[in-house]
Amino acid sequence: MTAPIPRDIPDLPAIPGRPALKPSPVPATAVVTPVRRPAAAAFRLLVAFAAAVGVTLELLLGDPSRALGYFAIQSNILLALVMALSARRAWTAGRPLPGAVLGATTLYVVIAALVYHLLLANEASPFSLTGEAAHPAGWQALTHYTLHTVTPILAVLDWLLLTPPGRLHLRQASTWLLYPLAYLAFSLIRGELLLPGSSGRYLYPFLDVDLDGYKKVLGNALLLGLSFYALAVLLVALDHARPNPLRHPWKTGFRL
Repeated sequence: MTAPIPRDIPDLPAIPGRPALKPSPVPATAVVTPVRRPAAAAFRLLVAFAAAVGVTLELLLGDPSRALGYFAIQSNILLALVMALSARRAWTAGRPLPGAVLGATTLYVVIAALVYHLLLANEASPFSLTGEAAHPAGWQALTHYTLHTVTPILAVLDWLLLTPPGRLHLRQASTWLLYPLAYLAFSLIRGELLLPGSSGRYLYPFLDVDLDGYKKVLGNALLLGLSFYALAVLLVALDHARPNPLRHPWKTGFRL
């Protein structure tokens, strides 16, 4: 004979805190099948190859210790490394690189291209290059064209066509400026360590302390820094407005 069921069942005490969920042992690849992207891998290898060739030619044609001090050379070395790693992950269906890394790399090579074309190679600019540097010929001209035109265009095309949108955040724009700020410090310290009158003591005319003094150089750096920040903000805004060519390539319109 069973015991009678009580009419008033007492309330159970509440469990303190939120129950902790144990991590799932099922890998993400078991839920979402990884997809290899051979076309993206091939294009990124092309970008890495172009950047590596341009940097190698610049090191062979000139003084390597001086060439490595240029912002364009450093940004293209970063581009070659990032594109090679990104190509490997696209080929092996690995997890893509963080959007902040690709965004920063794209920003730096675009900065190098804009500075060259708008300030250094522009005869109307007060910082335009003179002499042989203004009109390179032969292999030197090919190197300049590769590093300041070809690789930035390829990097922008990779970012627009082969990366999903909406991965960048506004707070990252200020973080990306840490490298240009560190480069400014590097350029000024390098100039102080070299003897006065040394060839190539300051690599860029807008950072030439011997010519303009620290006050004007720091003013130039401030204007350039504000321009770089505006460019970084524009990059983030475009990332949230551009369509997704990977998921819905047949649709038009912008993602708000």
